[in-house]
Amino acid sequence: MTTFMYSHPACIEHDPGEYHPERPDRLRAVMAGLEDDAFKHLERHEAPIVDLAQVKLVHDAEYVDMIMDSVPSEGRVRLDPDTVMSTKSGEATQRAAGAGIAAVDAVVAKQAQNAFCAVRPPGHHAESSQAMGFCLFNSAAAAAFHARAKHGMDRVCVLDFDVHHGNGTQHSFEAVEGMFYASSHQFPAYPGTGSRSEKGAFNNVCNVPLAPGAGSAEFRRGYKEVMIPAIRAFQPELLIISAGFDAHKNDPLAQLELETEDYRWVTDELLDLADEVCDGRVVSMLEGGYDLDALRDSVVELVKSLMEH
Repeated sequence: MTTFMYSHPACIEHDPGEYHPERPDRLRAVMAGLEDDAFKHLERHEAPIVDLAQVKLVHDAEYVDMIMDSVPSEGRVRLDPDTVMSTKSGEATQRAAGAGIAAVDAVVAKQAQNAFCAVRPPGHHAESSQAMGFCLFNSAAAAAFHARAKHGMDRVCVLDFDVHHGNGTQHSFEAVEGMFYASSHQFPAYPGTGSRSEKGAFNNVCNVPLAPGAGSAEFRRGYKEVMIPAIRAFQPELLIISAGFDAHKNDPLAQLELETEDYRWVTDELLDLADEVCDGRVVSMLEGGYDLDALRDSVVELVKSLMEH
């Protein structure tokens, strides 16, 4: 089986404004990296517009309606100091969520072994009724709840290696039996959540906080000793990766010191784990990453891992 990639030009047209770190050039850089001849067999698909009823599995209906009603006809609308919508933001966030859901369907149907969703805006900070941290709809969480609703999966895991804790995903999972959220992230850092003591109502949250300045050794140890054993014990039927690349040493928004090669390593480890526990079913969603070269090169390593596994 092959690797599917989902993207759409609307995800580039979401424009929070000049000097905003979550800028269109992020996705342009990712797509440029995937134009290399090494990716000629990557099967590319258009990210569909999500059915908003699927988004309402993870977000309050009033919140979803508010987001769609807030899309400006011109200019920009600021939802909080960091989170901005432009005229294409509504379509972009619908296609980002639609990509994750389509990827789940393809992987479950064995049309693809795994998938990467090259989409923006990111999603993992969006809570059930709160946009924050550049995020509007929580695409990874929506994909996970879709796997339960459509495919009857009792146990779904989201693994998040973005440098910032995915408070939105944890918020949506922590009181739901059968949903497992695991995150490695800088701590302390935005948004202030993600301590080791946060375990979830069903022992279904696993946080590996990393101190500012931590690098490859601490990151890899956290996965080998804590994260991978915890996911193995949970035995998910599907693994969704919130793939943020802002723990890279060159990223301007945080202070971890990962190397590009760490993203190949962690993806290889997670794919081995998925082979063991869930028949290799893996969907990965682009989250953060704000140094364009580091983002491009790190995504290249992740997708090579997906394709070569």
